[in-house]
Amino acid sequence: MSEDYCTSGPVRRTPAADGPPYAECVLCREPSEYPESYRGITLCPRCEWQEAQRTACSG
Repeated sequence: MSEDYCTSGPVRRTPAADGPPYAECVLCREPSEYPESYRGITLCPRCEWQEAQRTACSG
């Protein structure tokens, strides 16, 4: 196999907000880094990190 098992392509990040109002985290309701106008699932930095740990390749 020439590709690593965990390789999935470029990671897309949404733009961070310049300032308030911030969108609520959908898991813990804390303010996220994303603008309130952002469409889609928004996670605060803590929940985003926990979600990344849950979905990371365990090798």
